[in-house]
Amino acid sequence: MFISENHNFKPFSPKVWLSSPTMHPESRIYMDEAFDTNWMSTVGTNINETEKLVAEKVGCSYAVALSAGTAALHLAMKLAGEKLYGHPETGKGSLFGHKVFCSDMTFDATVNPVVYEGGVPVFIDTEYDTWNMDPKALEKAFEIYPEVRLIVVAHLYGTPGKIDEIKDVADKYGALIVEDAAESFGAKYRGKCTNNQWIETGTFGSYNCISFNGNKIITGSSGGMFLTDSKEDADKVRKWSTQSRENAPWYQHEEIGYNYRMSNVIAGVVRGQLPYLEEHIAQKKAIYERYKEGFQGLPVSMNPFDSASSIPNFWLSCLLIEPEAMCRQMRGDCETLYQPEHGKSCPTEILETLTKYNAEGRPIWKPMHMQPLYRMNGFITREGSGRAKTNAYIAGGGIGKDGNPLDVGMDIFHRGLCLPSDNKMTEEQQEQIIEIVRGCFE
Repeated sequence: MFISENHNFKPFSPKVWLSSPTMHPESRIYMDEAFDTNWMSTVGTNINETEKLVAEKVGCSYAVALSAGTAALHLAMKLAGEKLYGHPETGKGSLFGHKVFCSDMTFDATVNPVVYEGGVPVFIDTEYDTWNMDPKALEKAFEIYPEVRLIVVAHLYGTPGKIDEIKDVADKYGALIVEDAAESFGAKYRGKCTNNQWIETGTFGSYNCISFNGNKIITGSSGGMFLTDSKEDADKVRKWSTQSRENAPWYQHEEIGYNYRMSNVIAGVVRGQLPYLEEHIAQKKAIYERYKEGFQGLPVSMNPFDSASSIPNFWLSCLLIEPEAMCRQMRGDCETLYQPEHGKSCPTEILETLTKYNAEGRPIWKPMHMQPLYRMNGFITREGSGRAKTNAYIAGGGIGKDGNPLDVGMDIFHRGLCLPSDNKMTEEQQEQIIEIVRGCFE
């Protein structure tokens, strides 16, 4: 790594984070209210008001506050499975033995709830335009597995995917959609399915979920929500999330339940943050645009979006290095190394250099089909099955008919990284980070 002698940079103090909570005094007021009134459990005014505010913001009829976005996704999978395949026998999940098409380049919380319910994830490759699920690969997946009836779609780093195209494929094959909007709260999309009106993510699936995890654009330190226009589904999720208690004077249970309800204290944190969502989005957008401007002339690009059809929430700003500007980089399951080369760099070099200066970056989500846990699961690209397609005896092994890498998610993971995107980062700190990154290419 080469940093110009003109810059006498010192490590940041305090640390510049990837994305840390941005707190506001209203949250403390609502938390104190829960404490003072002794409503510390999973009922109370904060929960009721937070559900109401989120439903109004997103534009859905009902929001159910849960302990995590993962809990919301789990109950969404359970609902979808029962809708498609009926009530399962005790001990078997509602998706038991059934394949489910899942976004590939995402955090594993998108996918694991499929397995909680006994389903078998089949991973759908990514496209370069938004870094989300590729509708062409999804179409190929249905040609290979026409029996599948459920799709799980995530919006990566706060950028909506190609919703129109994905919904068209889902409708063609009679499939339901679970929308994982954990990272995209406040992002908007418009297209054919919205009558060309701007509509918030979290409304496009049969079942929809958001997250308030500690690093999200709105946080409760934890927490999530299930979003729906169906009162029946909302009531079912509330019941399941409180141990599936029946309306009886004792604890009566006819279904498996879970301890998934959000606490009134956590709801107070979220309630105090919600009025600041648009402010947080504006701050995140400014960070993205400063990076984009600051990296001009470098062989890199930012995480993309289609401005005609989407307004991201810019949760994380990401960088993708051009193939010809990549130095050699090797990654194992838990370790990585690189070979420095003048005029070139790689995600490992940039991330290690940021760490040296006490700034936090992160690799792009490692695609699910590359994870040890899921290496035997199906993986579908725009040309069909993506497994065993790098045969050294076939000219162009690993390259698609269009000349691009066949495994798009693997390529983005190899060349991409998440930059420090904390909305408390000052412009001066960001300018220094830009110079540090530029120095890696000197």
